[in-house]
Amino acid sequence: MERLLIRGGHALEGEIRISGAKNAALPVLAATLLADGPMKVGNIPHLHDVTTTLELLGRMGVQLTVHEGMEVEVDASTIASFRAPYELVKTMRASILVLGPLLARFGRAEVSLPGGCAIGSRPVDVHIRGLQAMGAQIDISDGYIRAHAGRLQAARVHMQVCTVTGTENLMMAAALARGTSVLENAACEPEVVDLADCLNAMGARISGAGTRTLVIEGVEQLYGVEHRVLPDRIETGTYLTAAAITRGRVKLKDTAPELLGAVLDKLTESGAEIRTGADWIELHMPERPRAVDISTAPYPGFPTDMQAQLCALNTVARGCGRVTETVFENRFMHCLEMQRMGAKIRIDGSTAYIQGVERLTAAPVIATDLRASASLVLAGLVAAGETWVDRIYHIDRGYECIEEKLAQLGADIRRTPE
Repeated sequence: MERLLIRGGHALEGEIRISGAKNAALPVLAATLLADGPMKVGNIPHLHDVTTTLELLGRMGVQLTVHEGMEVEVDASTIASFRAPYELVKTMRASILVLGPLLARFGRAEVSLPGGCAIGSRPVDVHIRGLQAMGAQIDISDGYIRAHAGRLQAARVHMQVCTVTGTENLMMAAALARGTSVLENAACEPEVVDLADCLNAMGARISGAGTRTLVIEGVEQLYGVEHRVLPDRIETGTYLTAAAITRGRVKLKDTAPELLGAVLDKLTESGAEIRTGADWIELHMPERPRAVDISTAPYPGFPTDMQAQLCALNTVARGCGRVTETVFENRFMHCLEMQRMGAKIRIDGSTAYIQGVERLTAAPVIATDLRASASLVLAGLVAAGETWVDRIYHIDRGYECIEEKLAQLGADIRRTPE
């Protein structure tokens, strides 16, 4: 087990490159199972969840070649197993994304019920009911989803819960189904659009990506293409917030400002000066930030994956900020850890009321999920003394070399064994 040691008090300055988005890379890697020929996927982030996904594909018999710069070549023609075992995918909720492609192309799948962050109920019912509407026979027993089907049939599916992975799974399944499927109450996130763009390049016929209604005209087969994963908007927002909380100045390259409207608006409201270009964002926080109110919502609203980072910003801001979480329950565990660092936070149901203090005080803290771990790192950057962040395996699931990138910006941070 490893942990991070952070000595706070340094304003971040400099430039770093943003990695490819984990939440786009994982569904695109799952989509390679649909292709009749080899796929090349570029801008893949070097993350634990990506490594697990590649190991899963390899365990299935898929041929993998990892090129320089994390470009991955995937050839599913050698697949020999249609099983995603618990021991491999127990830490990764996105493992369920292989269910739709395996059923659509091979007619069978056995996928362990997924694990992931402890941030409340994220049921797979939407995936199951959608695939059943397309003609799949599904049994859930002993912790596994076991599914069989002939060629899937098109269906009109109204998703009672707007879910990103549910939208992606059903979109991939419908791409090879017979007829035209309609997905209602679909997720609009950029990662869903990126997957649709990849599938369309492979020969799929998908329209409406980025809206609440997707129309998918099934085709006979999909082909191997080259696809470059879009930049990680959550990593971008995290480093922008790190600069804001330390009253620094950073420039982030190889990113996509158009995907961060809600986050940039709140950082501007907090007092940050922000400039953008086609693929870069520069932020300067000239003084102590102002507290901001946020309420999470599906895209294009304020992302739940940035909630914890803005909580950290509010802990040292001027005034009182109100943070309301509407997407997941049980996602304020980071607030309890920040209270140990002197943060003044009161939680009432789904809302956290945060009264800013001049400075936090270092303390040993424990990461409870991926984004909570990032918020604790941000808090450590402005805390007096040495902050130890334990259980950083969470952060390695979503941030590529976080300590190296922050050190490049002038943070005093290093990874150490326990």
